[in-house]
This record gives sequence, structure tokens and C-alpha cells, in this order.
Amino acid sequence: MIKKLYFLSLLFLIFVRFTANAQGELQFEKEVHDFGTIAEGTQVSYVFRVKNIGNEPVIISGVQPSCGCTTPTWTKEPILPGKIGTIKAEYNSAGRPGAFNKSINVVSNAATQNRILYIKGEVGPKDLNLSYTPEQKALSPRLAVGSTNYSFGKLEKGQKVVAKFRIRNNGRQPLIIQGVKSACNCVIYRTSVPEIKAGEIATLELRYDAAVLGEQKEIVTVLSNDIVMPGLKLTLRADVVEPKAAKDIVREGATPKPYR
Repeated sequence: MIKKLYFLSLLFLIFVRFTANAQGELQFEKEVHDFGTIAEGTQVSYVFRVKNIGNEPVIISGVQPSCGCTTPTWTKEPILPGKIGTIKAEYNSAGRPGAFNKSINVVSNAATQNRILYIKGEVGPKDLNLSYTPEQKALSPRLAVGSTNYSFGKLEKGQKVVAKFRIRNNGRQPLIIQGVKSACNCVIYRTSVPEIKAGEIATLELRYDAAVLGEQKEIVTVLSNDIVMPGLKLTLRADVVEPKAAKDIVREGATPKPYR
């Protein structure tokens, strides 16, 4: 009987110790990103990659920037042990000249529940024009794309669609897509990888929100750390029409009635 109690007690202690040690933990590839010098009005972004090096899933419950100029998005589903999650920080430099250093508090159920990330840089004038040496240009990342035009054809108003571009880094340093700009503010982006290594190919997705009727031509400027051509221009075209459901309704007084 004594031996049995001793054995059960030993099993209980092992279980308690194992349970205490079973927890997720986040490891970031980098905790600080420097955008360098950017022109005022530019909206730049960076994707922090984080790995769960623990033995339990980790859920990021919130990401809190230090100011409203920084907009975060992050992996909402649990990050399983050994898997990668992301936290994207987008900085709006409009009306904010000078140096910036912003913190981002990452809250999760990991062993270390609060982690701090930082983005920093310098906001220069709107007509910023930096001069680089031939050596600097030779070492720069170089953004190349096969086609700069994409036509969605006919779209219904309110429809959200995605254009995919294959992009290549023809330079010698990793290429980072830092943001996009469009006059309509109706285009957002994502890339298949946060950094495109020298000689590698990735996919750039542009999601377009068809909000205005008629023939549309949107010029989208892709911002990157390519110092030779930091603003690559892509063109999106669409013929935006009224939704079919709206065409199938005849209004009689204040009450809409469908065709029969």
C-alpha cells in the first residue's frame, strides 16, 4: 500500500511539473524596424514575423500601438507550437515631419504575456529627393514586375476583388514592400513573403474596392526600399456597374418590389 501511494505521488508530481512547463512562447525575428528616411505623406508598413517556440498554442489577444498614427493587424488564429504568425505595423507620416520612434505592445497568453516592438525612421519633406552613389544603387534591392497593368473587366458596385502581380528582386539586398498609395484610397495590399531575397520571386496582391460607378482607372504607387525606383506605378482598370439585385427591383412609392 505504501509503495502504491508513493508511486501515485510520484506520478502526480511529474504531472504537475509537466503542466507547469507546458506553455507557449513567442520569438520574434526582429523587434525593431527602421524605415529610414521617407517622404511626408507616405504610408509605410512592416510585417514582424513571430514563431511559437513553446509547447502550447499562443493566442495574440491584442496589439496596442503608442499612437493613432500606427495601425496594426495580426494573426487572429492560435499560433501552434513551431508555427509562424505575423504582426503588421502601418505608419501614416502625413503631417508628422521629423524623427519618429513608436512602440507596439503585443499581448498574448504566452509565457511572456507582453512584448514590445518598435518602428522608427525620419519623415522628410513631401518632395524628398535623396542622392545616392553608384555603389549604393548597385547594392540596392530592385523591384521588377512583368506587367504593370491589370483589368478586372466588369464589376458590380461594392464588389471587392484581387489583382495578383508576380514581382522579382533583381537587386543584391532583400526587397521590402512598404506600402501602396492610390488617389481613391480603395486599394490595400499584401505580399506572399515579408522580405523578398535577392533573385527571388513573390506575389503582390492588390485588393480593389469597386465603390464608384463607370469606367475606372486607378494608378497605384507601390512603395519599397528600392532606392533607384522607390515608387513603382501599377494600373488597375474596371468597368463598375450597378449590382444586378438593384436592377431587378422596381420602386413603387417608398416600397421596393422585385420584377415577376
